[in-house]
Formats: sequence, structure tokens, C-alpha cells
Amino acid sequence: MKSKQVVSSNTATESMPSDIKPMLATLVNSPLDEPGWIYEVKWDGFRALAYVNGKSFELRSRNNKSFNKKFYPVYNALRSFTDDVILDGEIIVVNKNGHPDFAALQSWRSEADGQLVYYVFDVLWYKGQDLMGIALKDRREVLNKIIPGTGLIRQSENFKVKGSEFFAMAEKMGLEGIIAKKEDSLYKPDLRSKEWVKIKTVKQQEAIIAGYTRNESSSRKISALLLGVYQGTQLQFIGPVGSGFTNSMQEEIIEKLKPFITSVCPFKEVPEYNKPSRFRPNPPKAEVVWFEPKIVAEINYKTVASDGTFRHPTFKGLREDKSAKEVQFEVPISKEIIREEKSILSDHKSFAKPGVLERNSLLNPTNDSQVRNINGHDLKFANLSKIYWPDDNVSKRDMLNYYYQVAPFILPYVQNRPQTLYRFPNGIKGMSFYQKDVTGKIPEWIETYAYFSEADDKEKHFLVINDEASLLYVASLGCIEINPWSSQTNNPDHPDWCILDLDPDKNTFDQVIEVAREIKSLLDQINVPSYCKTSGSTGLHIYIPLEGKYTYEDSKEFGRALVKIIHKKLPNFTSIERIVANRSGKMYLDFLQNRPQATVAAAYSLRPKPGATVSMPLNWEEVKKGLKMTDFNIKNAVKRINSMGDIFRPVIGTGVDIIAAKAKLDDWKL
Repeated sequence: MKSKQVVSSNTATESMPSDIKPMLATLVNSPLDEPGWIYEVKWDGFRALAYVNGKSFELRSRNNKSFNKKFYPVYNALRSFTDDVILDGEIIVVNKNGHPDFAALQSWRSEADGQLVYYVFDVLWYKGQDLMGIALKDRREVLNKIIPGTGLIRQSENFKVKGSEFFAMAEKMGLEGIIAKKEDSLYKPDLRSKEWVKIKTVKQQEAIIAGYTRNESSSRKISALLLGVYQGTQLQFIGPVGSGFTNSMQEEIIEKLKPFITSVCPFKEVPEYNKPSRFRPNPPKAEVVWFEPKIVAEINYKTVASDGTFRHPTFKGLREDKSAKEVQFEVPISKEIIREEKSILSDHKSFAKPGVLERNSLLNPTNDSQVRNINGHDLKFANLSKIYWPDDNVSKRDMLNYYYQVAPFILPYVQNRPQTLYRFPNGIKGMSFYQKDVTGKIPEWIETYAYFSEADDKEKHFLVINDEASLLYVASLGCIEINPWSSQTNNPDHPDWCILDLDPDKNTFDQVIEVAREIKSLLDQINVPSYCKTSGSTGLHIYIPLEGKYTYEDSKEFGRALVKIIHKKLPNFTSIERIVANRSGKMYLDFLQNRPQATVAAAYSLRPKPGATVSMPLNWEEVKKGLKMTDFNIKNAVKRINSMGDIFRPVIGTGVDIIAAKAKLDDWKL
């Protein structure tokens, strides 16, 4: 994102700092209605500072830990900045309503786990100048020029309204709270200031995990976490929390705590973690595991009891961005302490939802083996760093991410269709093989379609892709391309389309285009719609929608009638001879793809060809001289598809009357 000139270039360039600790807000008990304050949403995420310094890019937590790998999409997005800058903001995951989802952020490993947004609310450095010493309202002017309102990195909008109105809006929307800042406040690193205040819609507290219990005969790995906060240098027990975490969360917590197991209780006195209550006078016997006070959690609660323990606490998530040494009991102060009159309020801005971003990658760029839950099934993806296209440096991970991104577009053309698996377990330069029978070789949840093999005299099974999980499972087997039948399992003898496959030999691609245009012209004259896509290899595929109304034999004979006319018109470089030796190097007009069990690469499928090409649907206006197969590949296809939408969809729409169309062809005069 190229920034505009917003700071005087006459100011001397200073040395950019690299380890700023962010300014913090003070908790208050109610919103402010005084002028001179501006308001922001309190985003429920991880505080993060972004540093852009020449060709150096860093994304760090409030404790200066690197977020570069953890939140790699945000880190990669920083590369679009062309000027040196330091930004302060919050990384969140947005749910379907555009609201922050801290639980999803907690478990975020890749873009399949949720849509990240980095909300930027301050700029501390810009183009060689320290901006921390100027007023917030002036820093916001700079921010307005360099941060867009949409996208992965976006500006956190501020509002000049009554605090009570804004707080009521936040409560109604189920947000965590609001932040109020003085318009003339300076940025003071590593300071919890009363010029920035936070008002929460729910009561929350950061707490240190000092141990956990497991009740006798319980199936849960953790019955309760034992929590504490620092009071001076002493760790004070604030009670157990036994709700709010799922089984998978418990496993994650245990894994993170393992390095800090200790035999010594970190509290001065061992707390009564097995204490009876009027609701549970005879609690089950519990074993306890203690830990060094290193890992921070966040909890919601209703009230604090007289002994300092929390009532009705609920586990919210781990706070990897917080240091245990910082965690103390946070008591809200009265707004009266910070009341002060300032400037007049300006116009109110409308509240904008974050919105939904485009689907991005399934797998993170680091781990070579990852498990993702797709459609309720845990899929393990292994050997992700293996290079599948050596000349293009495209990996198995890249391929799987591609199929995840285009799944909504490719599924209509492969769903409920038996597949011939074409596997490249070691990439396009390794050994490859076809696999039809998957009997006993795939998970039970994947659908299959039975067929009888006369050669083996037994029943076998094709794999059937019926959802995103089965599509990605097939890709994980090394199936670079997806090869479906033209018919579906519920209507197996009646294809949904007729295919004309233009397969060049010693022809130029311009000749392929010429043939495709002739076919289009012929079909237009008999009022038959047609749709073209690149094969992703050397030719073009032309589809005619049939809607499953005719047999494969009907489709094949219609295709035969079409190519006979085209061949008679262009005999010098086309052929309809099935035997290669009889074609004399001419382009084969293949109509025999219209037979049972025949397959071609699906629309949007990758191909095991140099350049990692894609079988890409085209508008007929694009089928012209200059078109190249390499125009569409794994690196640019997703952007095109998201921009244009599924232009191939009419192929599975209303079918043509090929009986009437063929009758017109029979009367054709050349």
C-alpha cells in the first residue's frame, strides 16, 4: 500500500526504535460522556506492533515476541508497505458476524481456522520521524493516509460520540468493551495511562496457571485450573476454574504446561483446591499437578468473593502475548478520577463491521505435518514441504492450499462423481500411476461407487468426491489433477455435459484457438450454448450442457456430428482419426471422451505440467490469438476466480435439446 506524503520531509531522519513496549489503558468502571475523548472498539485479540524498516518486516507481541510465523498472513501483508513505519494494533479472528472470536484466535494455526484482521489504532513512527510526541488526533491524521478501511490490515475506526451511547452499542453487539482516549494524549511506551481508559462489557481477569486438578474417576484430563495473580512479589490464589475448555483445549493446555511442571506449590500456602461447598459438600478426591507460574490464561467471572477468589469463573483462553510477571489483580477505578473538559465533539462516524475476507490457506507455512478438521473429519496432511513442481518451486503444501481456496468453485463439477485417481506422490517428475479401485484403502466416511471388473471377476469401487473433505483427501494422496466422470452416481449412464477435446499434435496454439472459434460459430448457428476452458496441458475443452437427459451414446454421436463438420471445413490441420499414427501430426478433434468412465481434468483443476497450470474456464472473448496455457497457473488463478466468479456454472444448468440440434446438423450444407 503506497503511502502519501503526510509528514514534512524537512525533518531530520532519526534512528528507528526496534523494541517499543506499548502504551496501556487503565480499567474504569463506567463510560465517559465528556468532550475531548475519542472512542474505539476494544478488540478481543492479541496486541501487536508492526515494524517496517526498509526491507525488514517484523510483527511482535506486546512483550516483543515474534508473531511473524504465528500470524504469517499479517506478517506477509506488511510487505505491501513502501515507507518505514511502526504501527500499534490488535490481531483478531472475526466470526461470521464480523465480531472478534478469541477462542478461534487461540486455536488459530492457519487461515482455515478463521479470518485474521490486524486492526491498527496508532502510528508511532513514519518515514524517519518519531510521532510518539505529537497528539493522538494528529497521529490519527497520519494513520488515515496510510491504512485502508478494508483488507487484512485495516484501521480501527474511532468515534466522537457520548461514551455511554458507544458502550451501550458495544454491549448490544456482544463486544468485549470500548477504549476511550484523550484526543491530545501523547504516546507513552510501557505506561498504563489514565489518558487511555478501557471499559469492559463483561468482567475479565488475566490469571497465571499455577496448577491443575484431576478428579478421581473423571474422564476429563483437567478438572480445574488453579489460578493466581501477583500481589507485590507474592502469587495470590484466586480460585479454580473448571468450565469453558473443550477436550482439545485441555490437551493444548497440558502440552504448553509440560515444560514447567514442578513438585513445589508456587503459592506461599497450599490452597484448598478440594474445598467442600454447599452445592458440593463431598467433592471427589482430586490429584494436583503444580507448575512454575509462566503461562497466562484469561477468565470471565461474575463477582469477587471476600476472600479474593472469583465466583462463577469461566476459562476464556490462553494469553501467549502476556508475561506472567505483569499479571496483577485489575481493579477498575472511578471515572471521576480522570474527568476533564477538552475540545468539542465532531461528527459521528457509522460503526463498520470487519466483514468477511476471502478464503485463504488451509495449511500454515511451517509445520511439515498438520491435522485439519474438514467437514467433521480429522485429515492429516504430511510431507507438506515436498516440492511437486521443481522448476517452479511449488510444494505439496501450495497444492493443498490451492484446492482449499478453490473448493467452492471446483466442487460443483466433481461432487457425487466417481473419480479416476491420477497420483504423483513425488511430484510431476516422479513416478505416477492411475488408481481406479479403492476398495479397503480409504477411510469409511468417503463414499464409493461399485463396479464389476470382468478382468478380475469381482466387484471394485471408485472413490467419489462428495464434499470438501473428500476433495482434500484426494489431493493429499498426490492427485495433482482431479478427474471426474461426466455423470453422477445417481444418474450414472447420463452425462451432464458433452465434451469436445481439442488435442493438438504439431499444431500451434493459435490453430487450436481457430478450431475452437469455428466450433463456437457452428453451435451459435444452431442455437446451442457452449463453454470453453483451457485443458491446462496443450489444448482446449468445449462443454455443452446436457443436464443428464441423454445417454453417453447420444452425447458421443452428437459430438461426432459436430467434429465431422469442423474437420471438413479445416482438413489441413485437424483429424478425427482415433489412431495416433493415422493423424499425420494433425490436431485430434476428440469426441470419444463422451463415453462411460472417461475423464478429463475438471474445471479449476491443477495439471501436472510445467508452470503448475490450471484448467481455467474462459469467456469466449478471451479465446483469441495471444492466449497461452501458462496464463493461468497456481499463482494467479485464485485471484482471477475470486474476481470473476464461476463463469462455467451454466455447464451444469439447463441442458440443450441435442436431438433437435443434431437434426439441424444432419441438414448442414458446407
